[in-house]
Amino acid sequence: GVSDTCRPLSLTLCPLSLRSLAVGHQYSSLGTQPILCGSIPGLVPKQLRFCRNYVEIMPSVAEGVKIGIQECQHQFRGRRWNCTTVNDNLAIFGPVLDRATRESAFVHAIASAGVAFAVTRACAEGSATICGCDTRHKGPPGEGWKWGGCSEDVEFGGMVSREFADARENRPDARSAMNRHNNEAGRTSLSDNMFLKCKCHGLSGSCEVKTCWWSQPDFRVIGDYMKDKYDSASEMVVEKHKESRGWVETLRPKYNYFKPPTERDLVYYEGSPNFCDPNPETGSFGTRDRVCNLTSHGIDGCDLLCCGRGHNTRTEKRKEKCHCIFHWCCYVSCQECVRVYDVHTCK
Repeated sequence: GVSDTCRPLSLTLCPLSLRSLAVGHQYSSLGTQPILCGSIPGLVPKQLRFCRNYVEIMPSVAEGVKIGIQECQHQFRGRRWNCTTVNDNLAIFGPVLDRATRESAFVHAIASAGVAFAVTRACAEGSATICGCDTRHKGPPGEGWKWGGCSEDVEFGGMVSREFADARENRPDARSAMNRHNNEAGRTSLSDNMFLKCKCHGLSGSCEVKTCWWSQPDFRVIGDYMKDKYDSASEMVVEKHKESRGWVETLRPKYNYFKPPTERDLVYYEGSPNFCDPNPETGSFGTRDRVCNLTSHGIDGCDLLCCGRGHNTRTEKRKEKCHCIFHWCCYVSCQECVRVYDVHTCK
């Protein structure tokens, strides 16, 4: 079965991720190994069926979780919680995801978006036979351009993410409702940020004719967008209702004077730990020995990141290229300089 550490990550690629998800190339022969799906521990029956039916896009599912977590670590690089993974096993966050916090909300959203993004991109690149370009929703072309290229089929990528990620979120409890909502918010961010990409044609690139297609943005755009959603996430309260199937938990906004969350917003219903000190129960690693920014007054600054404990300073020598000269034609020569930097770390 799947460990308690993994269970809250509804993508439940957690069991995969201990080994095979961390490096996508291990999946290169996945299409020729039909028994692999059955060897993945912790998959619920619906996920197992999905894996077998869509085995050729499972490498993209794995890649999507990986880029989602890498983006999480980029977005939180200067925060007290920096999206730490335990023992460098991607998608294993320790007990942090056990609680229904805004950090859990972000991880679910960015991982679900990552899966949809990677599958959509792989389909457009022709690396799977069961999917391809999007021929729907094109509409009439605009002035000076026509439809061409390969519009990315974000609906197919979203469907894959929804079927696989939401498969175990079928309980009538508040946590399943929260995970489903945040998974969908992540996927919606992709379709909201699609843009027209165009290429010029004509003599010497004169752009007499442009062909255009729908493209996903760089995943960093999605990360920035979802980080804004994290900062403005809506706190909810849990309500219980008696229905014919038994007790059902739903979520409603805690504060009536705020605008209620839409399907694009992140939701949570438990407060976050402060992440200042190590705490194995909450999964906090603390901020001791973290590098801080002495000149910043933000959360990455030594005052806030170090939680008032102060910081240590050491000097570090780094070799860098310097005095670079461009030679005609065409190369650049550089010297190597040693520069000394101050590095500040939390006490």
